Amino acid sequence: MLRILTIAAVAALGLSSAASAQTYPWKPDKPITIIVPWAAGGSTDQVTRITAVELEKALGQKVVIVNQPGASGSIGTKNALEAPKDGYTWTAGAAKDLGTYIVSGLLDTKIADWRLYLSVANVSVLGVNPNTPYKSAQDIVNAMKAKPGQVSVATAGINSSGHAAIEAFTRALKLTYKHVTYDGGNPAVIAVVSGEAEVTTQLAVEQANMIRAKRLNALAVLSDKPLELEGYGTIPPITASISGFKPDANYFGIFVPKSVPEPVIKTLDMVWANVVAKSDAIKKYATSNGALFAPSAGDAAMKAAMPAIQTTAWQLHDAGKSKVAPDKVGIAKP
Repeated sequence: MLRILTIAAVAALGLSSAASAQTYPWKPDKPITIIVPWAAGGSTDQVTRITAVELEKALGQKVVIVNQPGASGSIGTKNALEAPKDGYTWTAGAAKDLGTYIVSGLLDTKIADWRLYLSVANVSVLGVNPNTPYKSAQDIVNAMKAKPGQVSVATAGINSSGHAAIEAFTRALKLTYKHVTYDGGNPAVIAVVSGEAEVTTQLAVEQANMIRAKRLNALAVLSDKPLELEGYGTIPPITASISGFKPDANYFGIFVPKSVPEPVIKTLDMVWANVVAKSDAIKKYATSNGALFAPSAGDAAMKAAMPAIQTTAWQLHDAGKSKVAPDKVGIAKP
C-alpha cells in the first residue's frame, strides 16, 4: 500500500559537510545549475529541490534550480544540452520524456546522449473535477465511448507523465479523448480544479493537495496497487475496475550530458551511491507522496528507465504522433 502524507518543508541547510567533497575526483568551484524544464511546484521541481540539498552537502557547492518550462519540457532540456560541457549545467525530469523527445520531434537528442541519475518512480492518478458526472474509472471509459474525442484531459504536454498515462489507458481500451496541454503538471491540475478541463492523469504528488481539499475527485491510481492518501482515504488501483491496463514505472531524476569531463561523471556516480541512495530526505519525500524510492545511476538507471521509454515512444508512433520512427533511433518495440 502506497501512502501519501503532507510534505514537510525542507529546512535550509548549510554546506558544513563540504569536506566530504575532497574525496571525490571533481570538486566544483562555482555553483551548479539544474534546469528544471517544468513549472515550479510540479513533481520534477519538488524532488529536484530536495535532491539538490543532498548534492550541496556532498559537493560543498551551491546547486541552483532554474525553472524553464515550455514545449513539454524540451525547451529547458535543450538549454542544458547546449550549455558549455563543463559539468556545471544539468537538467531533470522523467527519463521517459528525455528518451522520447527525438521521437516526438521536440528535440534532437537520444537517451544515450545522457548519464541518468534516478531518484524516484512516480504514479499517476485519474483525477476529475467534482462537478463532472464521473464517479468511477468506468464512468470515464463509458463517457469516452459515448463521446469519442470529447472528454477533455489536461496534461503537461505530449511528452509528460500525464500524457503517457492517458495514452496508455486509452490505447489499451481503444478510446479517444480531447487533449488539453499546459506548461507543467501543476498548471494542468489547476485547470481541472477550475473547470477548464474535466480530467487529469498527472502524478499523485501534483494532485495530492487538491484531492485532500476535495477540489479534485480521485477515481483511481494508474497502478496495480492502491494508494492511501492521509486525510482522504484509499484511492483504488485502476486494475480493480478496468482490465487490460498496467503502466510501466515512471522514473524521475537528474540528467547530465555524457560529454562533460570524466571526473564529473565519476563524482556523480559516487555521490549517487554514497549519498543519494542513502538519503533519508529523498526517501521521506517518496513515501510521503506515493512514490517509490528508487535511486540508480548509469547502466542500472538506463535499464530501469527503458521499458517506459519504449512504451511511450511506440505509443506516439502508433498514434501517428511521432516525427521519427522509434526503431530508427534505437528504441526497440516492447
